[in-house]
Amino acid sequence: MKRYSPNWELFLCRMRMFYREPEAIFWTYGFPVLLTIGLGVAFRTKPPDKVQAAIQDAAALGDIRRTLEGDQAFQTFVGSIAQCEFRVRKGEADIAVLHTDGIEYRSDPTRPEAAIARLKVDEAIQRAAGRTDAVEVKDVHMTAPGARYIDFLIPGLLGMNLMGGGLWGIGFVTVDMRLRKLLKRLVATPMRKRDFFLSLIGSRMVFTIPEMLLLLVTGWLLFRVAIEGNLASIAIVAGVGALSFAGLGLLLASRARKIETISGLMNAVMLPMWIFSGIFFSSKRFPDILQPFIQALPLTQLNNALRAVITDGASPMSQWLPLSILAAYGSVSFVLALRWFRWT
Repeated sequence: MKRYSPNWELFLCRMRMFYREPEAIFWTYGFPVLLTIGLGVAFRTKPPDKVQAAIQDAAALGDIRRTLEGDQAFQTFVGSIAQCEFRVRKGEADIAVLHTDGIEYRSDPTRPEAAIARLKVDEAIQRAAGRTDAVEVKDVHMTAPGARYIDFLIPGLLGMNLMGGGLWGIGFVTVDMRLRKLLKRLVATPMRKRDFFLSLIGSRMVFTIPEMLLLLVTGWLLFRVAIEGNLASIAIVAGVGALSFAGLGLLLASRARKIETISGLMNAVMLPMWIFSGIFFSSKRFPDILQPFIQALPLTQLNNALRAVITDGASPMSQWLPLSILAAYGSVSFVLALRWFRWT
């Protein structure tokens, strides 16, 4: 007589349910790739943007206008004082160069590009007037793979996808099964909660492998993203992260009976991590007073570990602290979900 394993049968059931939903396949595999391509193209390596300078049409500024027009670093517009000020207010010019009681720069100090424009315009004007530097310096530009924005972005997108897969791929699916009375049918079988949970987590781990490879291969092929760590190390970190968010997904879905409820819970959990956990820019940009809260978020620790392994070639052992925090989140969530979960 053939012996059936509850975990295996439930795992196969979950795999069939996933591949029968084309929209789930797109959001799991297609959307992260499209997001990577879109952001990679938007923030690709390119020459610096030209400084947009609006220059008053005045005879006293003739030499300055010719100096800036002859410099490839500037794009100029010539007009009246009102026209120049209008362009600065509308963001169409970074700086206005006017002549009133003397040469005058007008710009919006709240815009970072205005300060850069002021420095570049003044340097060009002063050099054209004969200024020389007291100290000779040399510029060295760092554009090697590993130092670009796309190299920073790919691990963040991978972490974001692991979070979304764990919460939506398990939490949302569980509540959906409860609403469709599928859990009510399963509870009538000789099956334990643990078997059901492990089947969901097992299927989620299977989906994690192609997600990880797809993002890394896309980044490497299209943008030559540097992958310093080996795939085994990356897989270990990604696996711990996926398990952590899978546990959180089970916990959120343990009592929810409505789609609106689980959607609200997951958005409440995910939104702080979307903002603070360093997906698109470094979490260190936030004030020091927020750093203890930010570092306590699981996605922050996952992104830190992924960047260390992918970009710097660190070993999983060196990332024991973020991995321990992730494991704690997953373990505690799994235990609480086992205790609080209800089938109907």
